[in-house]
Amino acid sequence: MDMQTLYVLVPLAPLAGAILAGLFGKQIGRAGAHTVTILGVAAAFVLSVIICQDVQAGHTFNGTIYTWMEAGGLKFEVGFMIDKLTVMMMLVVTFVSLMVHIYTIGYMEEDPGYQRFFSYISLFTFSMLMLVMSNNFLQLFFGWEAVGLVSYLLIGFWYTKPTAIYANLKAFLVNRVGDFGFLLGIGLVAAYAGSLNYTEVFAKRLELAALTEVVTGWPLITAICICLFIGAMGKSAQVPLHIWLPDSMEGPTPISALIHAATMVTAGIFMVTRMSPLFELSDTALSFVLCIGATTALFMGFLGLIQNDIKRVVAYSTLSQLGYMTVALGVSAYSVAVFHLMTHAFFKALLFLGAGSVIIGCHHNQDIRYMGGLWKRMPITWITSLLGSLALIGFPFFSGFFSKDSIIEAVAVSHLPGHQYAYFAVIAGVFVTAFYSFRMYFLVFHGKERYDQNPDAHHDDHAHDDHGDHHDAHGHDDHGHHDGPHESPWVVWLPLVLLAIPSVIIGYIAIEPMLYGNWFGDAIFIDAAKHPAMHELKEEFHGAVAMGIHGLQFSLPFMLAMAGVVVAWFFYLKKPEIPAAIARIFKPLYTLLDNKYYFDRFNELVVMAGSRCLGRGLWKAGDQTLIDGLMVNGSARVVGAVAVLTRLIQTGQLYLYAFAMIFGVFALLTYVYVVWLKPIVL
Repeated sequence: MDMQTLYVLVPLAPLAGAILAGLFGKQIGRAGAHTVTILGVAAAFVLSVIICQDVQAGHTFNGTIYTWMEAGGLKFEVGFMIDKLTVMMMLVVTFVSLMVHIYTIGYMEEDPGYQRFFSYISLFTFSMLMLVMSNNFLQLFFGWEAVGLVSYLLIGFWYTKPTAIYANLKAFLVNRVGDFGFLLGIGLVAAYAGSLNYTEVFAKRLELAALTEVVTGWPLITAICICLFIGAMGKSAQVPLHIWLPDSMEGPTPISALIHAATMVTAGIFMVTRMSPLFELSDTALSFVLCIGATTALFMGFLGLIQNDIKRVVAYSTLSQLGYMTVALGVSAYSVAVFHLMTHAFFKALLFLGAGSVIIGCHHNQDIRYMGGLWKRMPITWITSLLGSLALIGFPFFSGFFSKDSIIEAVAVSHLPGHQYAYFAVIAGVFVTAFYSFRMYFLVFHGKERYDQNPDAHHDDHAHDDHGDHHDAHGHDDHGHHDGPHESPWVVWLPLVLLAIPSVIIGYIAIEPMLYGNWFGDAIFIDAAKHPAMHELKEEFHGAVAMGIHGLQFSLPFMLAMAGVVVAWFFYLKKPEIPAAIARIFKPLYTLLDNKYYFDRFNELVVMAGSRCLGRGLWKAGDQTLIDGLMVNGSARVVGAVAVLTRLIQTGQLYLYAFAMIFGVFALLTYVYVVWLKPIVL
């Protein structure tokens, strides 16, 4: 079997599983649905490993698999670009997806939409693979929109739950804003480069850099890069297009791990990295990326400080970490950005699945204020969640330490406009991340047991009584409420263990080849003369062990992280009255954070209200007045008026018709005489 066949089989295997589970779910049953989808994703993972080994041997691929059509010299193709950047993404997507598929067997055990859910997550895997394997903008856009569609379906999976429907519509609409910019960027590329193929566009990048956009007068390359990044802002949830991601927690927990932590939200990071030859030509675009990322990293972290829903704490953590990745892109440390993308995929998927395990163990309670002391009752979930939290805060020698510290160091040596603000944001974000992460950890796993104090003891992760499976999901009633929290079944905790391993070791293993070796090869382009951050980092790097030891020697990020952990321990285990007092003293600030900086309120009052007014105006003036009133009803009234006048002379009386004929002949002769004959006679 040749390698091109293997490339095609990687996305088609999950697609086949999705089709079988989706169309024939009733026939093959629950076991059949999870078997075919898990086999499809497992096959994609194994093939990705084989392809990775082939690429490491020096065999890359960039070619067309199928030509859809040609129009005006522009080719619309399905093609693959298989290089080291692609295979890294393929391995992350397929491995995390496989873990989520296994986890879902336990998490969705009694849900009536079991087969449909497996079909959706397998279809998502296919869409994400098509996105990362693409070698042209058309296929990139197909994968981009496909993951958005499946995300919409999964967020609203419990489609009779009003909050889920609101959340998936919100995600869909906000992403359309970003995708509008993304489509404009692709349109500019097609118009000025005359091609949608990455390689051909990159070959013309210097020509594009010399052009000016006609309408705005901007340098064309800046307009292209900013438009493409607006697409990334929507998909990767950057301020102000971040508002959909926290609400997407209304979907089942497995999709929070798969889509909103490890894969879909990192599509924007991957896309900007792939477009590095274009972004390197515009410092303006890079500064824009840098400042947006810094704002997201810090201010979304602040929102995690006051969340009480366990999944929302992790969701705001995801927003903040996506900001860190975006900051790395802004300082041209693309390899650091995708390195953090990879490490984050493992430990954040671990934290989300750990949160789901806690939810199951606590009988579907999600409020961390009513947990506590779970380390004795859920030992596997406890230790894996601790490892994930340590990786998240960047504790030395954990995977998050190597990627997160590299981002901070890259910002520190950058000279782009806005780098001072970005450095403050990422440094302050270290303390904030450690504080909210270990606030959640201490409230959930340590301290007094408070699960019997929950006033809303029957509120669960699904919270959809009207869906009809409130008492069915995960055997809710079978667990009973009198036994207390308990460890989850093996199909739930096994993926936690398997994700905990790379969360601890992958950073140590991969930092040298990915950041300072030639792992990515030609997949990433950096103008080292203009943007020397990676060169300076390489000079300061003396091995992973030395970096870890230096991190333990009271470096600023380490001290800030430990300060965050200690303050969280003191506030929530020793003096729990202090946070309540701070909330009272700084009530305006607390209210601001509780209302999420009023982004949602602004959207409701300005964007949504403005859209409604615009829509109503177009409906009244355009549809009712112009189209219905003038064009449709108006033309009918004109015909009616003509008919009324015509009816006056249609009497049926012969002498009137004769008179009309004579009068007509007289008028015609008069006209001929006046116009033609009289001038000749005279």
